[in-house]
Amino acid sequence: MDVHALGWLALAAIILTMIAVDIVGHVKTPHEPTMREAAWWSVGYVAVAVVFGLIVTGVWGGEYGEEYFAGYITEKSLSIDNLFVFVIMISSFRVPRKYQQEVLLAGIVIALVLRLLFILAGAALIENFSWVFYLFGAWLLWTAIAQAREGVEKPEEHDDGYTPSGFVTLVSRMIPMTDGFVGGKLVHRHAGRTMITPLLLCVIAIGTADVMFAVDSIPAIYSLTAEPYLVFAANAFSLLGLRQLYFLIDGLLDRLVYLHYGLAAILGFIGLKLINHALHTNEVPFINGGRHWDVIAEPSISASLGFIVVTILITVIASVLASRRSRSKPNAARLSEPIDV
Repeated sequence: MDVHALGWLALAAIILTMIAVDIVGHVKTPHEPTMREAAWWSVGYVAVAVVFGLIVTGVWGGEYGEEYFAGYITEKSLSIDNLFVFVIMISSFRVPRKYQQEVLLAGIVIALVLRLLFILAGAALIENFSWVFYLFGAWLLWTAIAQAREGVEKPEEHDDGYTPSGFVTLVSRMIPMTDGFVGGKLVHRHAGRTMITPLLLCVIAIGTADVMFAVDSIPAIYSLTAEPYLVFAANAFSLLGLRQLYFLIDGLLDRLVYLHYGLAAILGFIGLKLINHALHTNEVPFINGGRHWDVIAEPSISASLGFIVVTILITVIASVLASRRSRSKPNAARLSEPIDV
């Protein structure tokens, strides 16, 4: 596939335009997007990706068009893993809803830059860092347990003030940090002292967390196409649509009473999948003598997506049934009350 420099410039222009629209249309005026707004923008981003694929087909031929669409669908499927982790990370940092769009967009831009470096380096180089899967997989398992406990425990009454997480408290002991969020600022200067904000920590966490998934997704797409141009395009369009999908998923968090259990199951599955992948590509000396350890077969992309979809469906159905029962109880109570004649 012979891609002229203009092709790369055109792709860069499309990506920068999409980011600019996000900044001007959404982040510049912080607000809490509705599910309807998030749904329409999600459809718009998918449409842009499809149109780009049609252009690839028209300019370079059907074979490369098929490779792009296969890569885009693969990356979109794998990005669901990222999405649920983003939900948990933003929740753990206790980011106010009106600033969540800014955090997501900044984190995604960081992820795009890092992924481009990975793509240029090649899939073989990425595989050399597979040991990181152990750490990230363990972190996801711990987070899954925390989610399950949150579903069991009754929420405590508390005021609307900001309460830092344990991680933020730990970092604040080493680096000057503000006591809470300062609007949408990442860095704040006060009384001649420069301090970072918890918002900056969350942005860095999201951007670097996505790198862990890039170690999995980029080799996967390289198995479908060897063209860096198509690999980066598929990655870019799948990532840029995550912000809108996030608010669709996050909107469910407030409506589905059992979603904590569903998230716990999904995060636990992702964590085990990452650890299993690390075992398959193991090079850590004290684990199986530094040799690859094929304990169980790695689940396919379709199997992973199927597990996530089925888990969400079960969670949604159980939550809807529970909501109906809770609504019917007050009605039954009113009917059982004696009627004064």
